[in-house]
Amino acid sequence: MGATNDIFDAECVVVGAGIIGLAVARRLACAGREVIVLERAGQVGTHTSSRSNEVIHAGIYYRPGSPQATLCTRGREALYGYCESRSIAYRQLGKLVIATDEASVPWLEEMRARGELNGVPGLRLLTATQAKALEPELRCSAALLSPVTGIVDSHALMLAFSADAQAGGAIIAVTNAFESAHCEGGRFRVQSVSATGERAQIRCRFLVNAAGLWAAEVARGVDAMPIERVPKIYFAKGAFFSLAGRSAPFNHLIVPEPRSWRQGGIFTLDLAMRGRFGPDEQWVDDVDYGLQDWPIDHVYDTVRRYLPALRPGALALDYAGIRPRLNGPGMPPADWLFQGEAEHGIEGLVNLFGFESPGITASLPIADTVFAMLHHEAVAFAQSA
Repeated sequence: MGATNDIFDAECVVVGAGIIGLAVARRLACAGREVIVLERAGQVGTHTSSRSNEVIHAGIYYRPGSPQATLCTRGREALYGYCESRSIAYRQLGKLVIATDEASVPWLEEMRARGELNGVPGLRLLTATQAKALEPELRCSAALLSPVTGIVDSHALMLAFSADAQAGGAIIAVTNAFESAHCEGGRFRVQSVSATGERAQIRCRFLVNAAGLWAAEVARGVDAMPIERVPKIYFAKGAFFSLAGRSAPFNHLIVPEPRSWRQGGIFTLDLAMRGRFGPDEQWVDDVDYGLQDWPIDHVYDTVRRYLPALRPGALALDYAGIRPRLNGPGMPPADWLFQGEAEHGIEGLVNLFGFESPGITASLPIADTVFAMLHHEAVAFAQSA
């Protein structure tokens, strides 16, 4: 950011320039706050935010009243409106949530009920015949049509958030990593280090930890942070597969029952209408996006439950992403954790832990929530214990 030992003053420091960090910076800057964003990588959004399937989620699966459910539903419509206003590419393709056998049909009915509780509009149960009329290559016992699900150009979205933040005066300091923060007199003295080893200090009133995969590490770097309040972050690495040698088999996104979710069974499309499957997940200890020796045979078995025409050799390893989770192997799914002064006792600090899907969809109201927490305003959801 500057010469060694430079000292800067700003109202707010945001750690992490992924989709959520940029949305928070945008919200603060547009409200007239002075903002510096610290990002260890050489450009914005190089990790979880740019290694997803770019889905705009409807909000079907999440616990009613939870952060995911409340903010996904609110964020979906806000995001469609924002994309329209900024000419960001998106498509509202719709999604079929399917039961691949009769035993899974009750789950599908439960998802319709949950989605309706979450305020998802237009949900409709389809028979196998009705689903096949929409997607002739699809085999299923029943389906749930979600017409409001879509896809978005996540890279263009992050660039728009970044541009908005900078137009409001924010400084986005790439290749500058958060190193530590010292609490003094209701303010923070944040130490950063550049890729070339130069250090700088930033004195600020508000500190937002949106570091994603490194959120726990950043929290431990705040000297007053109670260590018992820093959760363990688990890394779920997911491989995505492109479909070689043919056009996409479906025009909707396809999501089978949960046993297939982490085994490559979810079908999505990109904005060029190219099909892909994934993620196929493994638990890992380090941030490494390599796919050497990644097994693939079981993905064919998973996908053929609803796409029996999938030919041998049709899937090719494409890319990998890593999601930061608060639940590890064998644990039930965990909600996002917004952690503010009420939880850790430090005024002006908000930690964001375990933020993965549907983070892109909910990015705008996530930023509103952080803004509210920093200003001691009420939030719109109930976190789990």
